[in-house]
Amino acid sequence: MEFKHQSVLLSECMESLNIRPDGIYVDGTLGGGGHSYEICRRLSDKGRLIGIDQDEAAIEAARVRLGEFKDKVTIIRSNYCNMRAELTKLHITAVDGILLDLGVSSYQLDNAERGFTYREDAPLDMRMDQRQTMTARDIVNGYSESELYRIIRDYGEDKFAKNIAKHIVSARSEKTLETTGELIQVIKAAIPMKVRAVGGHPAKRTFQAIRIELNRELDVLKDSLGDMIDLLDDGGRIAVITFHSLEDRIVKNIFKENEDPCICPKEFPVCVCGRKSKGKVITRKPIIPSEEELEENKRSKSSKLRVFERKIIL
Repeated sequence: MEFKHQSVLLSECMESLNIRPDGIYVDGTLGGGGHSYEICRRLSDKGRLIGIDQDEAAIEAARVRLGEFKDKVTIIRSNYCNMRAELTKLHITAVDGILLDLGVSSYQLDNAERGFTYREDAPLDMRMDQRQTMTARDIVNGYSESELYRIIRDYGEDKFAKNIAKHIVSARSEKTLETTGELIQVIKAAIPMKVRAVGGHPAKRTFQAIRIELNRELDVLKDSLGDMIDLLDDGGRIAVITFHSLEDRIVKNIFKENEDPCICPKEFPVCVCGRKSKGKVITRKPIIPSEEELEENKRSKSSKLRVFERKIIL
């Protein structure tokens, strides 16, 4: 299956990154290379792009798409949480910009075999990196009822989390749940019919929760974002596209903490904690897709872009 993905908030990202032609940029979620292509187009012969992704299909698609830029581009198969280590191998200590697009690609959603979609029956997989041994099947059949309840409640924000977890445990006691279709039937049985009749797909929140847990998406973001800000050169920017409130909240809070890290009591006349600001938040409110983009790409609907600019104080 051909790797297809329509880049979200493309022009807004390019404008927000404020690209320097001779700069070094990192696309930490390379995908099919849509954002990276536009970055490369704006770079001089001295400029450089490092693309990171853990999905083999994305890597191969990006190699083809970015091939015309030749030595200007370095592609690495890894998780963006390893960005500092990967850049160190390339003898790079600071960069001018970092981009993260945290959405699941259209290729991953549309390729039923990957097990991300709740619209087709396929093996329970959901791995972003297929070198990983653990799959969604292991979570669905191996987690305790309380663990399933926790992730569906916290990562899926589903008010029927307790009942869904209970139904999953009951169903798997009779037969191991192997496919997305089997899991969907269990989820539907756990949600009242009148609720299922309105709103989105009843399995959407549970699938999101399992995917986040399996790929450690929120932990990786939480543990990596501050370090990525430290990788920026003076005036460098990091732009992050999120697709649900859990991610957006993490980005918003970490950006805010890096802008104003002081922990002194408010009544103190001067700061004594010694924590220095690392820069400023460029987007007081997140940038969202235009009406035109929403018409062209329905999957951009929940996307939000936040941007932080590094300021090194000597």
